[in-house]
Amino acid sequence: MSHANARLAPAGRLIMIQRIQSGRAVAHVAAEMGVSRTTAWRWWRRFQELGIAGLADRSSVARTHPQRTHSCVETRVRIMRALTRRGPVFIAGKLGLHASTVGRVLRRHHTPLLRELDPVTGTVIRASRRSAKRYEHEYPGSLIHIDVKKLGRIPDGGGWRLHGRSERPNRKRGQGYDYVHTVIDDHSRVAYAEIHDDEKGITAAGVLERAIRFYASLGVRVERVISDNAFAYRHSAAFKDVITQHRIQQRFIRPHCPWTNGKVERLNRTLATEWAYARPWTSNTDRRAGLRAWLNYYNLDRPHLGIQGQTPIDRINNGRGQYT
Repeated sequence: MSHANARLAPAGRLIMIQRIQSGRAVAHVAAEMGVSRTTAWRWWRRFQELGIAGLADRSSVARTHPQRTHSCVETRVRIMRALTRRGPVFIAGKLGLHASTVGRVLRRHHTPLLRELDPVTGTVIRASRRSAKRYEHEYPGSLIHIDVKKLGRIPDGGGWRLHGRSERPNRKRGQGYDYVHTVIDDHSRVAYAEIHDDEKGITAAGVLERAIRFYASLGVRVERVISDNAFAYRHSAAFKDVITQHRIQQRFIRPHCPWTNGKVERLNRTLATEWAYARPWTSNTDRRAGLRAWLNYYNLDRPHLGIQGQTPIDRINNGRGQYT
């Protein structure tokens, strides 16, 4: 496609060709059109070979790509993406490639973005709405996000993910739910989580109290907390007592705007993908026991793209404090 300041658009090329066809010298016509003789000769020869169609813009993409990633490597990238549903940084680390190479391969094959996929099934869904504004507080503890993730409990012996929907040994319904109370620091992304049997106000208050002590062990004082408008956060006296006792400012998201609390919402999605549904668990107890190990990995070893590939613990005041 012609650029904005091109001397010859397709219509101008046709005028130049018509003048040359009239018998005038190519050099003279080139001077009149304000282009070089080389350019005029190139378009004249192209017209002689292809006619009017030869005056159209051509793609500037190279005809050959000798340095392009081998097709076998591209296949491995696509298989890894399909199996793990992880991003270029993770895939690159597993396959010994650059993240930019993995990204180009995924784009070349029109692979949907992770945010366009269901985190459990991997099927393409409508992308969720996001606010145009993105924010990050300047230091750890300035703001923490809090939320609850509800997970169906796993029967002893494993559920349908292990045995299939028609062959699982325990088909009894009514296993109930686990409520994963999640907390994340806005600046560092250091996360804290507990599993409980409910999402009552007194339970949420206990989680917040212990989360405050957890961050304090890292040398971080919590100043603000933001949550959705759930009853436990907005109306619970126990939750408000913890807020008052620690002199914390409480904030709420605007109704029906979950992206305001997006960091903990994203943590919940990551938690579900990489822990809760990462493999078929044989019992609910096993899955519960695996949460602590996953949190250690998330905080200490997992590169976080939201903070330029750093690990969350690296952002706690240059590593101040000891994570246990």
